[in-house]
Amino acid sequence: MASRDLYETLGVDRRATQDEIKQAYRRMAREMHPDVRPDDPHATERFKEINEAYAVLGDPAKRSQYDRFGQVTPDRTPFGGGSPFEDLFDMFFGTRPDAAQGGRQGPERGADLRYDFVMSLEDVATGLERRITVTRMETCPSCFGTGAERGSRPETCKVCGGTGEARVTQRTVFGVMTQIGPCGQCRGTGTYIANPCRGCRGSGRAMVDREVTVKIPVGVEDGMSLRLPGEGEAGVRGGERGDLYVVVRVAPHPIFHRRGRDLVGEMEISMTQAALGDQVPFRALEGSETVTVPPGTQPGDTLTVRGRGLPDLRGGRGHLYLNVRVVIPRRLDAEQRALLEALAGTLGERSQTARRDDRKGRPGRRGRKPILEKVKDLLQ
Repeated sequence: MASRDLYETLGVDRRATQDEIKQAYRRMAREMHPDVRPDDPHATERFKEINEAYAVLGDPAKRSQYDRFGQVTPDRTPFGGGSPFEDLFDMFFGTRPDAAQGGRQGPERGADLRYDFVMSLEDVATGLERRITVTRMETCPSCFGTGAERGSRPETCKVCGGTGEARVTQRTVFGVMTQIGPCGQCRGTGTYIANPCRGCRGSGRAMVDREVTVKIPVGVEDGMSLRLPGEGEAGVRGGERGDLYVVVRVAPHPIFHRRGRDLVGEMEISMTQAALGDQVPFRALEGSETVTVPPGTQPGDTLTVRGRGLPDLRGGRGHLYLNVRVVIPRRLDAEQRALLEALAGTLGERSQTARRDDRKGRPGRRGRKPILEKVKDLLQ
């Protein structure tokens, strides 16, 4: 649906009643119908926008969801029905296809709600149970859903006699047509509230905060939706409650990033650990681990720690992959430098400094023990 404000599309205020929204829709649909404006190239698109706007604002449950979240979950059975084409049929032909069902409005299912839950990668590995606060429409605690102030009660509508229907007969080019629609006095309920409840203003519902327990299993993925049946908004006129959809959002981790059920991170080792091998302690997602670095490990190699990734919903578990980064010391003291030069000599990689010393005939610095012997001592 277009990002334009739906109330602006229909030209109504956000406090408009459902009847006012319906009247605005009918007026604009007549004006912008492609058959009425055949020379307007934008008429079809504008007519489509009007119908999309009314599909939301014309449905009280969807309108409530739009007012709270600025969007409506894609149309499915849990989110209510209704179609603007019924009103188009009524507008052009004077009667609705379902008019035979009667005008009194029956129970209406409460709106579904969405809650975005942010969790850490550690929580994904262990699962969690948390109490969250949801703001939703509940049966008014003052009038218990009747809509009438305490000490009074709804009365049978005197305009429609309790049927909830209003009939208007008129002559058209097609003959005599009878238009059947909801009664304007009781809005199709068949009852009229003379003394509305001050807590809910006669709606029978009020916005309250409720705590809900959410159990999130291990291995959930970012964007996954968990359905909590009956934890949405209360229904209207005795209708069933809606559902609550908890959408999981996994926060970025400072060390690891996720690849399905596997984890990928980076591990720093020294050049001697890379050359000689070592058992290196490493902080994993769920505590400390000891990682085996084999001799001759190269920068950019990947070490695999099997079974230390994330669990999945089917009971399996991924692996931990560590990309090796070899840290080269920026400063060396004289002895460290001499040792490395001696090692380079054994590998046939004499440095320029060592070759210059050889040319000058320097046997060793300050009478120290020959470097090659010290290297041999260290390796023994």
